[in-house]
Amino acid sequence: MSVRVAVDAMGGDHAPSAIVNGAVQALKQDADLELILVGDERSVHHELGGLDIGKDASRIRVVHASQIIGMDEAPVEAIKAKRDSSILRMADMGANGEADAILSAGNTGACAAAAQLKLKPLPCVSRPGIAVTIPAFHGPFVLCDVGANIQAKPKHLYEYAVMASLYAERVVGLKNPRVAVMSIGEESGKGTGLVRQTHELLAADKRLNFVGNAEGRDLFANHCDVAVCDGFVGNIILKFVEGLAEGLFKTIAREFEDEPTELRGKFIGALDRVWLRHDYSQYGGAPLLGVNGVCIICHGRSNDVAVRSAVLAACRYVRQDFRDAIARWLA
Repeated sequence: MSVRVAVDAMGGDHAPSAIVNGAVQALKQDADLELILVGDERSVHHELGGLDIGKDASRIRVVHASQIIGMDEAPVEAIKAKRDSSILRMADMGANGEADAILSAGNTGACAAAAQLKLKPLPCVSRPGIAVTIPAFHGPFVLCDVGANIQAKPKHLYEYAVMASLYAERVVGLKNPRVAVMSIGEESGKGTGLVRQTHELLAADKRLNFVGNAEGRDLFANHCDVAVCDGFVGNIILKFVEGLAEGLFKTIAREFEDEPTELRGKFIGALDRVWLRHDYSQYGGAPLLGVNGVCIICHGRSNDVAVRSAVLAACRYVRQDFRDAIARWLA
């Protein structure tokens, strides 16, 4: 199945180099992928000129956008002011049927807002949410929401649980995923009003494999496959986990700097293998669940490996389209 992915070539800390390079890497791994690189035409062509594209050039199209939304700009105001931004042009292509999926490592808020404005939420979904796959010791788990909606209501978290459960099963490959709601205690009466009411909604839907509340330590103890929370809590969890993992690996590696070369070589090799299993870049971007289309939001620090993974993940998402399943469940 051919998949057209529109990529915001100007979004992210390492754009356009890492974005274009990573997208082209994905092109070489998926023979049915068609790339649409959206951004400053001259800059994009300059990056493409330094890559060995060969016969794959026929599957690449560049769409010019004269403006860039900065990472520090207010999302809604930036979308209104910059009508020819790469993010908005990309979202337009998704809405007009010119692309099967859209992807950006740029301003997260602007990307989410543009996707909701142009693609529109599914009729059965109140608020779309960002679902990120996080590697843990036992394997990956899905956390939703991580920033799209910081003022959530219980019904929003219930919808996140349904959508993230379907995503975890059909795209991530987790069978009959266990769903939990983030709280400060395992008892059903613990947590804020939002958490307690969400617990009631999830427990009432017997189609969900609901396992109750999850505390912070449970995420890495194989307690659940899907954890739901509001975007404020989810974003803090995500950034904390990223920072802790990176800091731990650097600290451990530093401890072996003065060890004998042979011992250091063996240890660093093992550490690299462990890091590979816990590296976010291997999982790519995070889908904005609940929009009438496919929108993948990448980390602002995404390198070429992360972009490659994200583009390939977008292709899997398109081919495993489960919008009808979401609609049937939430109808």
